[in-house]
Amino acid sequence: MKNMIKVAIFDLNGIFIQSPKLSDRFQEKFGVSTEEFLVALKEIMAKVRKPDAGDAFNYWKLYLEKWGLRLTKEDFFNFWFSGENEVLELIDLAKQIKNKGIKIFILSNNFVERADYYKQNFPFLEIFNKIYYSWQTGFVKPDPMAFKNLLLENSLKPEECIYFDNSEENIKAANSLGIEAFLFKDTEGFKKILIEYQLI
Repeated sequence: MKNMIKVAIFDLNGIFIQSPKLSDRFQEKFGVSTEEFLVALKEIMAKVRKPDAGDAFNYWKLYLEKWGLRLTKEDFFNFWFSGENEVLELIDLAKQIKNKGIKIFILSNNFVERADYYKQNFPFLEIFNKIYYSWQTGFVKPDPMAFKNLLLENSLKPEECIYFDNSEENIKAANSLGIEAFLFKDTEGFKKILIEYQLI
């Protein structure tokens, strides 16, 4: 007998919003090596995902200059975000979950400029009961507090929740708290779990 699930929690990027790897796109378009780009991405994302980070583009300027790229803030973020697309089949499944009376939440490590772009360009996000972005909460997954904050705010027990993420590290963090957590690999596997838990 499966636990009575009251809430479904999801990561955002890699599930409902998918894209080719930014490092690959950057190499193809601007000739910056994937390895070099990933070093910058990891360092910068660790900072801008937190509150009070300020303008995210300021963190990129030094690297862009180093790579000999004259990109404005608008050019840079337009290139980045324009490669991201919503996945309609998965959005439809989220709607089906909500229609069964189960609350649906997003728990995402993200930064303000990207969240603003999503708000303007991905109206499907309005279906979620609430979106928890790390730049607002101050808790970056896999920090257990990212999950605990959501549970506390909604008076939930871990066993009442199911969680999906494409990061094994984040799945381990959720599981350690007693949340039923699953690694998202593909739509078919995702759908199978939803059926198994009678969420659709």
